[in-house]
Amino acid sequence: MNRWLHTFSGVITSPRGAKISLICWLSIIILLTALAPGAKEYAISSSEGSVFQTAPSAQAEALLLQYAPAEQGQKALLVFHSVAKVTATELTGLVQYSEWLASEEKPALVASSLPYHLLPVEAREKLMSTDRTTLLLPVTLHSGIDSNQNYSTLQQLRDQMSEIPMGTLALDITGPAGIAADTISLFRNADIVLMLATVLLILMILLVIYRSPLLALVPLMLAGAVYAVVDRLLGLAGQNGWFVVDKQALSIMMILLFAVLTDYCLFIFSRYREELASGASKHNAMQKAMERMAEPIVFSGGTVLAAMLALLAATFEPYHHFAPVFAAAMVVILLAGLTLIPPVFALLGRRAFWPSRLNAAISEPKQSRFWSSISALVVKRPALVASVLLVALLAAASPIAGLTYSFNLMKSFPEDLSSREGFEVLAERYPAGQLAPVTLLLAPSDKQISDDSQLAKKLLKLKEAIEQQTGGRIAEPAVPASADSLNGSYKLELVLEENPYEEEALDKVTELRQEAGRLLTESGLADEYALHIAGQTSKQVDVRHMNERDTLVLLLLIPLLLGVMLWLQSRSVLMGVLMLGTMLVSYGAALGLTWLISQQLLGLEAISYRMPVYTFVFLVALGVDYNIMLISRIREEAASYEWTEAVRRGVSLTGGVISSAGFILAATFAVLITQPMQELYLFGLAMALGILMDTLLIRGMLLPALLVLLGGRFSKSSVNG
Repeated sequence: MNRWLHTFSGVITSPRGAKISLICWLSIIILLTALAPGAKEYAISSSEGSVFQTAPSAQAEALLLQYAPAEQGQKALLVFHSVAKVTATELTGLVQYSEWLASEEKPALVASSLPYHLLPVEAREKLMSTDRTTLLLPVTLHSGIDSNQNYSTLQQLRDQMSEIPMGTLALDITGPAGIAADTISLFRNADIVLMLATVLLILMILLVIYRSPLLALVPLMLAGAVYAVVDRLLGLAGQNGWFVVDKQALSIMMILLFAVLTDYCLFIFSRYREELASGASKHNAMQKAMERMAEPIVFSGGTVLAAMLALLAATFEPYHHFAPVFAAAMVVILLAGLTLIPPVFALLGRRAFWPSRLNAAISEPKQSRFWSSISALVVKRPALVASVLLVALLAAASPIAGLTYSFNLMKSFPEDLSSREGFEVLAERYPAGQLAPVTLLLAPSDKQISDDSQLAKKLLKLKEAIEQQTGGRIAEPAVPASADSLNGSYKLELVLEENPYEEEALDKVTELRQEAGRLLTESGLADEYALHIAGQTSKQVDVRHMNERDTLVLLLLIPLLLGVMLWLQSRSVLMGVLMLGTMLVSYGAALGLTWLISQQLLGLEAISYRMPVYTFVFLVALGVDYNIMLISRIREEAASYEWTEAVRRGVSLTGGVISSAGFILAATFAVLITQPMQELYLFGLAMALGILMDTLLIRGMLLPALLVLLGGRFSKSSVNG
């Protein structure tokens, strides 16, 4: 590979090759901008489901759609509430509101609503909270509508409140439709804010570190160009259905792209500066720089790409749909690292470093004063340094033992968001399980159903058995009983005592699934009916199962893939194991510290179940960059110096640029801390902590100390390649 990369680098950095490469990139950007749509036009929000639609809850939903298509669609729970009891005038207003929902004037995308205005008094009372301050009105939207249509429809429902006298009643909309609409509201301008914050932050850090306007602006301009290509390629993918373009993946991808491309710029022009300072011409200097940097960049990008592609093994939609977005981005970033960054700096030459002067030839590359001191300590006391750091990192990781997860998306939303406020009003004023009843569907089997006069008794026996099994109750329908029978099937609503999003409710539904066959047999219905369980709690049971399965698969698959990549890059199994092992320790410490901060400072009782996977994938994949750059330089120095001195020089020579890159990467992910969703700001916190530990402690001290301690085990072939 080295020979091919050297040849390629020579072509791409030559005066003619650099110009051709730059023209090709500009042509691609112009063509894609003119002909391809942006990624946001076809981006969707992944649901909490299986990509294969094989989860029991998904199968139950499909059967519900088959037997009762008119009742299916996204549900919105309209929560009318006040601090005082609902007055007669307000009840009259609610009747008018219900009549409007049943009229031709209602929003076009409202499929159906509970006919409150037609219900008898007894049925209306069941919709009222026990303290008579709140009333719940379910509304179903048409299935298949996109998130923007959902948002505008719910806005019309809110606007209608001003047209009808409602007294002191307030309206909050929760449920799946309300959550989806609020998610759109939260992130309507988030990408713009994130991009501006990321760009300004990188610009300020580069200006402070390098004090050169071009060195600060060029990486951002290149990142912007690469982002334009990635955005349009993803737009084409979404337009043609090549793969799903996930909205949340786009936001994080933008941060990753700017940060990683800036890192590659730092690595390349740092080495380029060394070669220029030695007296080489600008094109020869870049050729020599890329002869050393091309392989690390290939393996660095390759390891990130491998980690992202590993997400394709996940069955959970949000994980699986991240893979193609980030894989496509990494391919373009990697190509830019080899064919865009070198030509641009080769053409700029010494002007890129203005006002610094690089005219005086020097024979020895400059070593960082700070990292020279650190490296001297590491090689002098490797056992002490390694022991102290391992103990400290393992102690930081220890809180993971008490980690608890939340499967309730509402807890990640800001407290003043309508869907969360409505949810909490319901939780406070209604029985917990009524927030999201479990839907039970008795679907007829393929066997011919006989005319059984005992069917009513069997159904009653099944209801009683289910209530005894779960401790919940089967709710009576608020509409006439005839609607309870749907094309030969029967739909029941099970109201649990527990909050439907908490672990206790998930455990109850899991047990009900396991005992469904027995309950049907004891009720005499096993031969003619099958019991399917739908609803939000059933869905979260599947989410928990998929998350456990995917976490195990990814925590095994990604280290395996990265281990192979690191072995190929370092030419040493032991060195690859050391790099991977130190990164895993860093991941554990970052997650442990994040959980500790969440508990002790933020007062959280649980964190999102997605945190371990997202943090693992991105932290391990990105953290490997710095280890690869360090090991590459150590192997290079080992060709001229004995092993311990090669380690010391490797740390000293790469310390400044790697720590600068690490600060930029950590700072860009820290931008997520400003986001309103708990899941995002905790992810940003974990990533910032982990990257800083990788940059300063792992790459700068722990790994070098271990390399010194085990130096005698590295063969000449593994060191010099």
